Amino acid sequence: MNHETTPQADLGRVRPADCASLAGTLSIDLGAIVRNWQALDAMTAPACQSSAVVKANAYGCGIEAVSNALAKAGCQMFFAAMPEEGMRLRAVLPKAEIHILSGYAKGDEAVFRSNNLRPVLNAPEQVRAWFDGPAGPAMLQLDTGMNRLGLEAVELAALGPLPDQITHLISHMACADEPDHPQNDDQIAAFEAMTANSPKLRSLAATAAILLGPEAHYDLTRPGIGLYGGLPFADAQPVVKVEVPILQIRDVASGEHAGYGATWTAARPSRLATISAGYADGLIRALSTGHASGYIAGAPAPLAGRVSMDLTTLDVTDLPFVRPGMMVELLGPSQTIDQLAAKAGTIGHEILTSLGSRLTRIYH
Repeated sequence: MNHETTPQADLGRVRPADCASLAGTLSIDLGAIVRNWQALDAMTAPACQSSAVVKANAYGCGIEAVSNALAKAGCQMFFAAMPEEGMRLRAVLPKAEIHILSGYAKGDEAVFRSNNLRPVLNAPEQVRAWFDGPAGPAMLQLDTGMNRLGLEAVELAALGPLPDQITHLISHMACADEPDHPQNDDQIAAFEAMTANSPKLRSLAATAAILLGPEAHYDLTRPGIGLYGGLPFADAQPVVKVEVPILQIRDVASGEHAGYGATWTAARPSRLATISAGYADGLIRALSTGHASGYIAGAPAPLAGRVSMDLTTLDVTDLPFVRPGMMVELLGPSQTIDQLAAKAGTIGHEILTSLGSRLTRIYH
């Protein structure tokens, strides 16, 4: 194909000339999030309730819009990390059951009462503080081997009979994204041992553990990353697309450098395109030279030089059709969150939750 003579419609989207913002866009497919929740829910028994984890601003996708879409689809229970997130949820979900994963601290009574929030109690002192204060419904987290949060077996036994206000006993699996990891069986066995004689409802599975099968599902699942199109839910529908505009294109001679530290050197006469995105927008610095590409009309343009705070440079020497104003896809059909994460040596969770507030969020 001769890109020089190809009609503009085939070359990639161009930002309208009258657009005031030079920022990129983050397009979020709420329908895909709903379908991913429904698909994970369908993997469990009818008696098993499916909630939704919307912490960290719904993994960067917008807690209000995402939770509202899921509630309309039938989700009745939501998990946030902090009370402040719970307040945002309550503002759009007046009837939903909202749980706070970080638990309860003495002094937070007013925010929990006024927003009808329920803590996931993670330590004996949290249990005491809760029942000395609001004493409403709560979940109790158990440590089954992750050694992060939750009561150990001896601490659970020391509590004696649990109050009626404790609705669920829950835990979290450390290695469920590796189905053959021996710790999976160890944690399920530990959870069984700690809860077998309790009448309370039980919950163990986030996204990865849902995929392990029914033995991890119990009475309630708590899908997170799978809702947003990430692994290990390989069948998830993609949710996000990030596009940013090209601000400038320049020719550089062989031997010239680009970016901070002069880490990229032109091996030939080259064309460089500077895009309106950097690590402040979620294009993390570990993606610098040699690790990632942007995509223009589906064609890869490798990063040239270091990612800086607001700007990143791409090598478009082999893409003669590229010009200022064209949009560069950083996430989307050409590059998933997990593909970009692999190039940065991280996980899709970090890519999503790093997406900056300067990106204009567009909901579909």
